[in-house]
Amino acid sequence: FKGTTLEPRYGNELPRIAETPSGMLNSVGLQNPGIEEVIRTELPELRKRFHKPLIANLSGFSKYEYRTLAERMAKEEQIGILEINISCPNVHAGGMAFGTDPAAAAEITRTVKEVSGDKPVYMKLTPNAPDITEVALACEEAGADGISMINTVLGMRIDTRKRAPLLANRTGGLSGPAIFPIAIRMVYQTAKQVHIPIIGMGGIRRAEDVIEMMMAGASAVEVGAANLADPFTCPRIIRNLPRVMKELGIEKLTDIIGTAL
Repeated sequence: FKGTTLEPRYGNELPRIAETPSGMLNSVGLQNPGIEEVIRTELPELRKRFHKPLIANLSGFSKYEYRTLAERMAKEEQIGILEINISCPNVHAGGMAFGTDPAAAAEITRTVKEVSGDKPVYMKLTPNAPDITEVALACEEAGADGISMINTVLGMRIDTRKRAPLLANRTGGLSGPAIFPIAIRMVYQTAKQVHIPIIGMGGIRRAEDVIEMMMAGASAVEVGAANLADPFTCPRIIRNLPRVMKELGIEKLTDIIGTAL
């Protein structure tokens, strides 16, 4: 579910979403009501409609925040996986994102694992790191149970009439089909290096994309931007998977994980 922070966040100034060819830019700014409100009101509502374990995406701005978020959410029976978003700026290190520095990523991984109990910890990585495989390896060595990748790619649009950046924040995260080849490449490279599961994401919108991502090394996939264009994207993918698998001679999805490596 939506990225959750320790305190409520009201997001960035408008405009904060812009369409792009084959995708979209967003600089929403992790808007959410804060972890206590999510646990108090949103989890019960989700329980009414969805009866399987949830993935809790958690975003912090310091080691203390990540630890507190993980410790609090790990106590919720409804949660199956803690997905730790380390694409957020580290306010104690000059604004650098935790996810671009292998040492910082490892430190957050160890901190979260200390309080996560029996909840698996998946570290969500940014594609804007100099070498995403180094960050993934650092997380694995620090005890991560899995990797989620990739987050959005940094991008920008210009309003040609105003001669100014289109987004109030100037830059934003690019998602959608435009980044699918980037995601495939990074999952492929990372799967060659780590021995823990990868949840692949970035531009997935068809059953064929799921197959390709899993052949690149992902054990599962997440679908993001495509749901904004069509809320029935996930049911359609699930419905079409058996047909595509039959066409490609695939009996079980687990048989194709990493077959392109």
